[in-house]
Amino acid sequence: MSTPSAFGRRGTPQPSLPRGDVLGTYDTYPEAQSVVDRLSKADFDVKQLSIIGNDLKTVERVTGKLTYGRAALAGAASGAWLGLFFGLVLTIFSPPTPQSLSVMGAALLIGAGFGMIFGIVTYAINRRRRDFTSTHQVIASNYQIIIDPSLTAKAQQVLAEHPAQS
Repeated sequence: MSTPSAFGRRGTPQPSLPRGDVLGTYDTYPEAQSVVDRLSKADFDVKQLSIIGNDLKTVERVTGKLTYGRAALAGAASGAWLGLFFGLVLTIFSPPTPQSLSVMGAALLIGAGFGMIFGIVTYAINRRRRDFTSTHQVIASNYQIIIDPSLTAKAQQVLAEHPAQS
């Protein structure tokens, strides 16, 4: 349980799971989403619905080996975007000159250089702990649509009248 912040708003309700009837259980999120979409298109009050993912799992997919070259390239790419951003900001808020394009190019190169150095240093520090790249996902085993019990029969009727289109 977390302690409320002294700077937070008073009376903010704690997050809670929606309660009600289970309208349906689906293997994928797009299936559950399409049911809610069908109800929405039939002018059903979808504010009374919730989609709940059950049995959440974190999946980390290894995408490759991390090397000094990859760390330098990734750092340079990130730094170049940041440098381009700062170059654009400098160009926008300064009087127009013929050198505006060269200012943006210089900012891009400086950003790429600092990003490359930062990427290499970060990799050198963490090298023994993590020598691979990966992506993270949070997935659910199934998804349930929860509805206010007073609206369950109406929702089932609307779904029966508006079948799913293939």
